[in-house]
Amino acid sequence: MNKSITQKIIEQHLISGAFVPGNEVGIEIDQTLNHDNAGTLTYLQFESLGIPRVKSEVSVTYLDHNTLQVGCEDADDHQYLQSLSGKYGIYLSRTGNGICHQVHLERFGKPGKTLLGADSHTLTCGALGMIAIGAGGCNVALAMGGSPYYFTCPKVIKINITGKLSPWVSAKDVILKILQMFTAKGNENCIFEYDGDGLMNLSVPERATIANMGDECGVATSVFPSDEMTRLFLRSQQREEDWIEIKADPGADYDRIIDIDLSEIDPLTAKPHSPDNVSSVRSIGEIEVNQVCIGTCTNSSYKDLATVANILMGKVAHPGVSLVIAPGSKQVLENLARDGYLSLLVSSGARLADCACGFCLGRGYSPKSDGVSLRTSSRNFLGRSGTKDAYVYLVSPETAAAAVITGRFTDPRDLGMEYPEVHMPERLHIDDRMIIKPGGANDALSIEKYRGPGIGDLPKGGQLHQNILAEVTLKVGDAVTLDHILPGRFQKKYRSNVAKYAEFVFEDLDNTFYKRSKEIRNEGKYNIVVAGVSYGEGSSKEHAAICQMIVGIKAVIAVSFRERHKTSLINFGILPLTFKNENSYNNIDQGDSVEIANVRKVLDDGGKLFVRNLTKQKEFEVNYHLSERQRRILFSGGALNLWLGQRDSQ
Repeated sequence: MNKSITQKIIEQHLISGAFVPGNEVGIEIDQTLNHDNAGTLTYLQFESLGIPRVKSEVSVTYLDHNTLQVGCEDADDHQYLQSLSGKYGIYLSRTGNGICHQVHLERFGKPGKTLLGADSHTLTCGALGMIAIGAGGCNVALAMGGSPYYFTCPKVIKINITGKLSPWVSAKDVILKILQMFTAKGNENCIFEYDGDGLMNLSVPERATIANMGDECGVATSVFPSDEMTRLFLRSQQREEDWIEIKADPGADYDRIIDIDLSEIDPLTAKPHSPDNVSSVRSIGEIEVNQVCIGTCTNSSYKDLATVANILMGKVAHPGVSLVIAPGSKQVLENLARDGYLSLLVSSGARLADCACGFCLGRGYSPKSDGVSLRTSSRNFLGRSGTKDAYVYLVSPETAAAAVITGRFTDPRDLGMEYPEVHMPERLHIDDRMIIKPGGANDALSIEKYRGPGIGDLPKGGQLHQNILAEVTLKVGDAVTLDHILPGRFQKKYRSNVAKYAEFVFEDLDNTFYKRSKEIRNEGKYNIVVAGVSYGEGSSKEHAAICQMIVGIKAVIAVSFRERHKTSLINFGILPLTFKNENSYNNIDQGDSVEIANVRKVLDDGGKLFVRNLTKQKEFEVNYHLSERQRRILFSGGALNLWLGQRDSQ
C-alpha cells in the first residue's frame, strides 16, 4: 500500500488503533513544548501525576508569552517553571531567547518525530516533516508522563504546490490563499500534507509560516516532506545529523487533492475580524494605516525581517505609522545584527519589541481607538489586539513594509522598486547559552520547587451525574473563540490561579455571566451553554475549559465544535453535545430550564440522548460523538481523575 507522509509517521508511533480516518488512535509522543502562558496549569497537572522525570525524548519550557512582567505574577510563574523544568528533566528556554515555535524549529525539531505542544501553533514544526499538534495542557502533561496522545485519525488533504512565487508575494500570501479556499470551518480531523515540485522554491522558514496558520483553518496539523530544503535548513542550524528524508509514496491515497500554482497568487490580506476573511490587497483601497506590527511566530524569521529591512533601507516610517518589530528568536536577532539588517530596521524608526509573542496576544503595542493595524501575526479576532474597536488586518511582511513607507494600505508591487531577494545564510551564528539543559536525576534532588503566592491549587471536577438539571445560562452564536470564552487581556495575570480566572468567563459576551452562574449553582442546578457552529475556535488554551468547569458548566450543546476545545471540555468532565437537528438550536433560549436524564446509562449503552426543555415543555435529541475512552473520562470527572484512578488500582 502506498502511504502518505502522515500515515507513515502516525503508524510508526501507533500505540492503539489503526490508521482508519474517523477512528480514535493513540500515538507515542517524542517531544513536548510548553510556555509561560499555559505552562503553570500544565505543570500543576504533571505534578499531580507523581512521576519523578518526564518520559518523552525531549520536553522544553519556553518563557515567551508573558515577558512584559507587569506585576509579580509573571516573574513568579517564570521561577516556578524554571524550578520544575530542572526538577523533572525539561529544557528551559529563558526569557529573551525567543518564541517557542521559532526556537523549537531552530533547535529541537526533527523530521519524522511527533511533537505535542500546549499551544495551537505547534503546527509550525510540520515544516520539518514532523507530526506537530497543538493540544490542551492536560494532554501534554499526560504525554510527558509517557501516556499516548489520543485523537481522531485524520483525513489527509494533499495540497500540491507548483510554480514559483512572483516578486512581492510571499508565504503569508500562500496560507491566506489556502484560508480563502478552505475557510476556518469544516476542516476538523483533517491534515494538510504538502507536496509538489513548487516546494523546492519554498525554504523551511517559508514552509513554517504556511504550517503555522494551518491552525486557522482548523486542521489537526500540517506536514511538509523532509527534503533537500529541510537538510539545508538543518545544516544552517549546525545539526544536519538530525536530517532524514521523508516523502510520500507515489500514488499515495488522499481524501482530497488541491492544486496551488504559486505564480498565480497575488498579495492578500485577512480583513477584520477573522483570518479567513481574505481578499486582495488592491481591493482594500488606500485606507490610512496607523500601526504596523511585524514578527511574532508567523513571520519573524531571518528571511522575513531581512526582507523588510531591505525594503525600508534609507527610508523612515510614515509620520502616521507606528512601527513595531518582534524577532522570533534571539538567534534571528543576533544574525540580523551581525549582517547589518538590524541597524536598517532601527534607522527606519522601528521600535524593537522582545523576541516574544507580545502584540499577537495583546500583551502591549495595542493600536489607537478605532485604529487600523497591519500585522504579520496569525489572528485578528475582535479585541485580541487589546483595543476593542481596532481594525486588524493580517498581511505579509512585504505588504506591511509597503504601508510603513506610504502610510496607507498599499500593494507592495506598486512601490515602484525592485524586489529585494534575500537568501538564507548557509551557516547561521548559533548560541544556545540561553537554553538551560536539564541535569541528571541526582541533580534534580537538590532543586527546590518554587511556588509564588499567585499560583492556586489545581481544581478537580466531579463525576458525571446520571441526571443533569440545569439552566441555559448563556446562548451564543457561531464561531465563538477561546478569546470570547476567556478574555486574553490583563486577566491573564490570573492564569495560574484558575479559580480567580474563572470570574472572567464569557465576560466579553455577557459581563453578568459569572454572577448568574453562581446564583444558579446556589439553586442546586448546573449551567449549560448553547452555541452555534464551530464553538471553541482559536488557541489551545485549556483555561477556557477548566474555567467553564469551575463555574459549574456540565454540558455545552452546539451545532458543531472545534475538535481541540471539545477534547479539553471532555478532559475536564464537561459533556459536549451537538444538535441532532440544527433547527433545535432555535427552540432553546437563554434562561430555559433543561433536564438531561439517564446520561450515564445512555452513554454506557450507546442509546439515544434527549434534552427536555422544562420551560418550553419540548424535547429534542442530541448527538454525542465519544470514544469508549472519552466516556470513561467523563464518568471519572476528567482525564486526570481517570489516570490517577487507574494508577491507584494497579
